[in-house]
Amino acid sequence: MDLEQLVASMPFAVHTGIQLDSAAPEQVVGHLDWDSHRTTAGNGMHGGALMTLADSVGAVCAFLNLPPGASTSTTSSSTVFTRGVRKGTVTATARPLHAGRSTVAVVTEIRDDEGRLVAQVTASQAVLGP
Repeated sequence: MDLEQLVASMPFAVHTGIQLDSAAPEQVVGHLDWDSHRTTAGNGMHGGALMTLADSVGAVCAFLNLPPGASTSTTSSSTVFTRGVRKGTVTATARPLHAGRSTVAVVTEIRDDEGRLVAQVTASQAVLGP
């Protein structure tokens, strides 16, 4: 699996600095470094940056669980934030909850450098036929 090619297929992920560490249908892992231009009040990493990481890593997971020739589009996404991030790197791990003919559901956990849960995202993706 060419990780750089997977990220390159999502220009916004490239622009925001997301990197993939591993990608397989059963689990996709990626990360995003804290940087001052990705923050909000109090130097905390912006929720939108965290959600972009989760959406991108989750989308790769959904893509890897599609039938041949199909594509996907997010239909819903729900995020629960549990703590702020003011330094280091956040790592997202996405796993499929369901991979069916018409939908793929993915849960993505984002953790900080100390392994603490930062956010959990559950997303549904429509399976778009070939």
